[in-house]
Amino acid sequence: MPRDSVIRTERLTKVYGSGGNQVVALGGVDLEVARGEMIAIMGASGSGKSTLMNILGCLDYPTNGAYLLDGERVDAFDKNQLADVRNQKIGFVFQGFNLLGRTSAVENVELPLLYDRTGRSLDTRALAEAALERVGLADRMEHEPSELSGGQQQRVAIARALVTEPAILLADEPTGNLDSRTSIAIMTLLQSLHADGMTILLVTHEHDISTYAERIIEIRDGRIVRDQDVAARRFARELESVV
Repeated sequence: MPRDSVIRTERLTKVYGSGGNQVVALGGVDLEVARGEMIAIMGASGSGKSTLMNILGCLDYPTNGAYLLDGERVDAFDKNQLADVRNQKIGFVFQGFNLLGRTSAVENVELPLLYDRTGRSLDTRALAEAALERVGLADRMEHEPSELSGGQQQRVAIARALVTEPAILLADEPTGNLDSRTSIAIMTLLQSLHADGMTILLVTHEHDISTYAERIIEIRDGRIVRDQDVAARRFARELESVV
């Protein structure tokens, strides 16, 4: 295993339908993610990348295969156990932000903590404020989403994903609704979180966004067809230019 593994899948398979109407969305995926990695997952529509992310995010079950998250075998968990895993170990960032409209930024960030079932005594307000400060929104805590720019709304969404101190951050097209300048700001923020040790998996169809990651995984027809170290690719290009 590379470093400390936070994700490991073994022959992960997902099949929809039955009999002659079966569709194989994932055809046996072996994946290992070390703690602290930042990985971009790419693939065309229907390639299986969204199915993979749904399973990694404990939103769906695999048909076959094993999935270990932070050392726990989670593919056989029941719905309540998966809900706890999602709340405690996974932070989600979506393309559409998914913020409550008539709720302040700090209240939006508090929400995951209100569903905590560990019995811990939490100062949810203080934790939410700290998460917003971490993403540079200390002066926007009482603003509602309609009073924030798209980039600020995405920062609120990232703060909400971070507030539970998850083992992994899953970002699904996090810049899809943003202009180029704001996209760069959001990706710079994600890189900063990665530099602090956060494990990040992001789905993107944009090649320029994928280069912010240190590793790119491409999925086609339910299988991983490319798993490339970005730094190694940059070095190879630089070497070619010298030669």
